[in-house]
Amino acid sequence: MKATFAVAAAAALVGSASAASVHHRHAHAHDAMRALEKKSYDNGTCGCTTIYSTYYGEATLSFPPAPTTTSTPAPATTAPVTTATSTAIVVPTPVPQTCSTTGVYTFPATTITLTESTTVCAPSTTAVPSGTHTIGGVTTVVTTATTVTCPYATVSTSEGVTTSIVATTTYVCPSAGTYTIAPTTTTVDKSTTITVPVVTTYPAGTYTQPEVVTTVTETSTVVYCPFDIPTPSAATTAVSVPTTYPVVVPTTSAVPTTTAVATPTAYSTSSAKPKPTGTLGGAAGKAWGISYTPYETDEQGGCKSASQVEMDIAGIAARGIKTVRVYSTDCDTLPNVGSACAKHGLKMVLGIFIDAPGCDANNPSVTEQISTIKSWAQWELVDLISVGNEAMFHGYCQPQELANLITKCKGEFSGYEGKWTTAETVNIWQQSDVSSALCGVVDTVGANAHAFFNTETTASQAGQFVKGQLDIIDEICPGKPGIVLESGWPSAGKTMGLAVPGVSQQAEATESIIKECGERVVLFSLTSDSWKDHNTACGCEPFFGLASVLGISL
Repeated sequence: MKATFAVAAAAALVGSASAASVHHRHAHAHDAMRALEKKSYDNGTCGCTTIYSTYYGEATLSFPPAPTTTSTPAPATTAPVTTATSTAIVVPTPVPQTCSTTGVYTFPATTITLTESTTVCAPSTTAVPSGTHTIGGVTTVVTTATTVTCPYATVSTSEGVTTSIVATTTYVCPSAGTYTIAPTTTTVDKSTTITVPVVTTYPAGTYTQPEVVTTVTETSTVVYCPFDIPTPSAATTAVSVPTTYPVVVPTTSAVPTTTAVATPTAYSTSSAKPKPTGTLGGAAGKAWGISYTPYETDEQGGCKSASQVEMDIAGIAARGIKTVRVYSTDCDTLPNVGSACAKHGLKMVLGIFIDAPGCDANNPSVTEQISTIKSWAQWELVDLISVGNEAMFHGYCQPQELANLITKCKGEFSGYEGKWTTAETVNIWQQSDVSSALCGVVDTVGANAHAFFNTETTASQAGQFVKGQLDIIDEICPGKPGIVLESGWPSAGKTMGLAVPGVSQQAEATESIIKECGERVVLFSLTSDSWKDHNTACGCEPFFGLASVLGISL
């Protein structure tokens, strides 16, 4: 079966008002191998309770919970009556709707209220090439011989029923290093997308999945309807989180209680003196930065090799662009992109990516990224660190949670003297609770501003729109200027009011942005990527690549 995500389009704001992005611009699949949710440590343990959830059917297509019901969504047009099989909902994971025939489907809005924090196994996907791969597990970094007890997600199959469970395991780390505990090994004979169960915790609150109308063009298509930002529940109780995690040093030569293979990973640490550059941005009327992900551009989206990354960065440097923005640390981003940037004289904007509820350093994905950045520590290359990319927009962080995480990162990255921010849409920054929580911990106001999603903006007006967004965010935090961390225009897709996609329009919009405010903008993005969602309202996600427009040879 073919799986797609249906996402409701956000309303665009007109004039110089902010336009909320409706597209996901970082593949969550590439973070799947570090998407296990940990509890707070106490005496070196995660302190988790084993929770069981049963899925029916193939593991790669199952979503919790097990029971299924059959419903008949109302056709939105005169298309033939179509039926869909949906999964009963108890937690706000994206709702799978199986469409057996082609046609237009309407899936009604759904609301779920959780009265207490709920932990389940949820599926996460990742693209892999042919061969044998070790995926999943819990990655941890220890500085001495340590005993670690952690939760992990695993599956078992009995009589055709696949059960995904949250289990705990104790592992003895014999020496300092990076360990992956309880991973899964799988072998595939061709490039494919596989599903890995991950431990996911949802805080108490009310979650809403809006009505979704979508056209299905293939039989046996599964449409996933995601939930919107949760409303905090009155029953929610704040939990005190320790800021340090003591470890237990073993007194005997204990061995792991599982058959998992944990392999220490060595990282080189820079001894170079940090060289903060001070002011962000470039020369007026020139392109300052461009966003970059080290993934193949085909539908599988596998990791690029170090040599491929070096060729990409060389092309960026040859164009005169001075800065590269990355979103996370997967696919050897830091060693590969960092080495290429050092070779060609470019600076970096680093990112810590948050793609699920759990906006603190106890989120294992966040923990791993922090550890990787600390181990890499090439601070002389870094001008800015963005903690989160639209994490509040997507409901993964509350403002104060994100402010606390930024403060936590500042304490972790010893020797870094550059600037800090988070990337959000302008309308999020305009909310009073956001500015009051974040202005004290950021050095610049980072915004994603895409003129294409303002239906009253033509390609020729793109630069004026982005400049207007900069004028707005310049006033958010007194004394702290704004910076645009994403801005682009698609070369293909659906027309959004006056915003028309196309090759010539993309060239016109890009020229306009660079002319008006290119010195304060990170252009989005270097390549067009087939692994991105083709089924958003604009149909434009895979077509933001600017290499050709900018004259960059890849």
